[in-house]
Amino acid sequence: MNAGYNTTKMNQLWKIISISALIFFIAAISPAKGAPQDEFNETAFASKRKEMVSKQIIWRGVRNEDVVRAMMIVPRHRFVPKEWVLVAYDDTPLPIGHGQTISQPYIVAYMTQILNLNKESRVLEIGTGSGYQAAILSRIVKEAYTIEIIPKLAESASLILKKLDYQNVKVTCGDGYYGRPEHAPFDAIIVTAAAGHIPPPLIGQLKAGGRMIIPVGGPFMIQNLILVEKGNAGEITTGNLMSVRFVPLTGKHK
Repeated sequence: MNAGYNTTKMNQLWKIISISALIFFIAAISPAKGAPQDEFNETAFASKRKEMVSKQIIWRGVRNEDVVRAMMIVPRHRFVPKEWVLVAYDDTPLPIGHGQTISQPYIVAYMTQILNLNKESRVLEIGTGSGYQAAILSRIVKEAYTIEIIPKLAESASLILKKLDYQNVKVTCGDGYYGRPEHAPFDAIIVTAAAGHIPPPLIGQLKAGGRMIIPVGGPFMIQNLILVEKGNAGEITTGNLMSVRFVPLTGKHK
């Protein structure tokens, strides 16, 4: 009699515990009242972005105020696939589909700083990818032109750049090896894919006194990040900055 009574009471107790646990779980995953989930996420991402800039960018020597400000403002998490959003501000490149990647934050900042940009600069980017590098450029320069050879990436990058209101960026789908001669010359050119050699058309589209930064080397191997400078008389000098690893530049010439 006592055993039956205890068993019944225990069953009721377990039901209460189970229901309480379920209620607690639902409350834990539900957004708090008065704090919409999107707003919370943007606040959290802003904190992650600040930490990224402090620990990955400034600490490694990128001190250009315009570059640091752009890295602090541009929402990197909006330029990565949904499955990678939570690690958007990590110190690493991330896949964006079609065999392409969004570059490591430090590399984006470093390459941008090397170009010595200002609010009057006109820049050409080869390899739009996610559109993140173009977004960074747009916060610094007067005009940014960017070329992507993969149609779906060009389309998605164009959409997100328009959605975020980066009006001074022009996205084109095409072979970046040939640049944009109709808009040349450029104060700076940034190439975000590894080429087997420095494309002559890009050198030709660089303004006297301008700079180009480009990774050069074999595909899926360690490459050299090269700074190309064109003197006022048109003379070309090059220098090796560091070892890097980029996805290969594709097109008729590689």
